[in-house]
Amino acid sequence: MRLLHFQPTAGLSGDMILASLLDLGVNPNEFRQAIKSLGLEVKLKIGEVRRASLRAKRVEVIVPEKKKKGTRKWREVEAIIKKSRFSAEVKDKSLRVFDTLFAAEARVHGEKKEAIHLHEAAADDALVDIVGSCWLLEKLAVDKITCSPINLGSGWVKTSHGMLPVPPPAVAELLRNVPVYSAGVEEELTTPTGAAIISTIATSFVSFPEVVVNRVGCGAGGRDFPDFPNILRVFLGETASSKKEAQVFEVRTNIDDATPQVLAFAAEKIMAEGALDVFLTPVVMKKGRLGTQLTVLAQADKIDRIIETIFRETSTIGVRYHPVERKTLERREAKVKVAGEEIPLKIASLNGKEIQVQPEYEACRHLAITKGVPFKKWQERAVEAWKRKNRT
Repeated sequence: MRLLHFQPTAGLSGDMILASLLDLGVNPNEFRQAIKSLGLEVKLKIGEVRRASLRAKRVEVIVPEKKKKGTRKWREVEAIIKKSRFSAEVKDKSLRVFDTLFAAEARVHGEKKEAIHLHEAAADDALVDIVGSCWLLEKLAVDKITCSPINLGSGWVKTSHGMLPVPPPAVAELLRNVPVYSAGVEEELTTPTGAAIISTIATSFVSFPEVVVNRVGCGAGGRDFPDFPNILRVFLGETASSKKEAQVFEVRTNIDDATPQVLAFAAEKIMAEGALDVFLTPVVMKKGRLGTQLTVLAQADKIDRIIETIFRETSTIGVRYHPVERKTLERREAKVKVAGEEIPLKIASLNGKEIQVQPEYEACRHLAITKGVPFKKWQERAVEAWKRKNRT
């Protein structure tokens, strides 16, 4: 699996993310041509700089003077992205980042998303940063994205709404449930654009994943602090297929006084808390009583919340749990088109060789209902379409 890890020891901003990804080896001229698809009146200045004696890539978006004070609403941003020539995946990811950003601003200001005017964040430079970053992620063929805890900086920042404490409200809103800290300098180190991108694209936040690093990219921020390198580093590599899995726990409890509906709802709530699997097994308890054994598989950091949910949603007064070992196939997602309809797939591989292709249930179910074609036919057609795609 191709993994990308962000290390924001100096925080992150849209231009730092863009520069760090570009520094992984993508051709700058190809990147310039891709950005022209947005139809913006901007110029790109791409070069190398030093930050506290360290080399890094720097990308500057030069906006015409007449447009620097411009603002845009959600519909305007959406129209620009949809009209561009980027792939559906890049457009979708870019719109999700902007949707996250607009929604955070709306909550902060107590307004509807459609009424929000983004200032610096929605200007042309942010469109380049966000859409450009999503294009680079596609170009780099990244399967998974992780990020270390984020340095916010400290002090105060001047905004269009006046002086605000670091982190400003939008950044605080965007980075809910994300590990953050403050160190280094009294400056704003993480911007709303940077926070919106990372909170949308990162699948997990860890100190550093187990990965075989192939390339390291360095993206520079606009300021140069004397003793503090204002650089975002990204690490691109492969996860070892034989590496030890993250520790998994099995939780069990026997229940003999709950209805099937109660147990089914409890299972839904447990899955919503991040369980890897939940299943119910009929058992015979002491004195011949019929009961149900509830079994849950979950990673260590989810155990406390899951056990609390079990206690709240069932009648049990105790659970048993212990660590277990497991092996899993390498998994990734893909899409195919069948009769003009898009069907997501889950691809499982062993030692780099595909051995399972599973069409997504909900998509096949929806098509079976709306098109009047049996469910299993959509599954078969999706698998065959994937095989044909990979033969060409």
